[in-house]
Amino acid sequence: MDSHLAARTPPPLSPRKRPRQARAVVTVDAIFEATLQVLLAEGMRHLTTTRVAERAGVSVGTMYQYFPNKQALVYALNERSLETLADRIEATCRACHAAPVNRMVEALIETYWRAKTERPEVTRALYRSVAEMDNTALIESFAQRVDAATTEMLASATDATFTDLHIVNLTLVTVIFGTVRNAFERGVSDAVSHALKQQLLEMCLAYMQAAMA
Repeated sequence: MDSHLAARTPPPLSPRKRPRQARAVVTVDAIFEATLQVLLAEGMRHLTTTRVAERAGVSVGTMYQYFPNKQALVYALNERSLETLADRIEATCRACHAAPVNRMVEALIETYWRAKTERPEVTRALYRSVAEMDNTALIESFAQRVDAATTEMLASATDATFTDLHIVNLTLVTVIFGTVRNAFERGVSDAVSHALKQQLLEMCLAYMQAAMA
């Protein structure tokens, strides 16, 4: 949890401390998994630190060593989720450095789609859990990491250059992220999901072709 996204956490939502030792990391991971289970089973309204502690097999006192309240716990859970997603996108961008632009776009779509839809019930629960929180800092920090990685990747394309790379990149990630979110919020079937992903790829490739300098 010693993350890039933690720097601007609103004070009321800040964890009391972050795990450093391996045993502490395991404890916090168990708390996060228990939080997800309670969110999925009972929803944000019924989530309490006591319920989470019981499910995680830790004392309430241990919970309070890290999280002062359930809002701080849920905020940290979303922080970790965005950190993991940013890590995956950055890894994809590094793997596609100096590749043809079509391969870059296809890999980016596949990475984000898989990350958001492999456990769609978790994705929905996380979105709902922060609905009433100020998560602006999380979103901005995530966007900065993603924009830096995708822009650097596109700049290295072996078969394309762009007059306004910033706008092209912003358009690309906005379309991909928005389409994926709409798909899992609708709860579309696997067949429709597959067809939609293919159409998204074709649309993005056509846009990239049109945007080339």
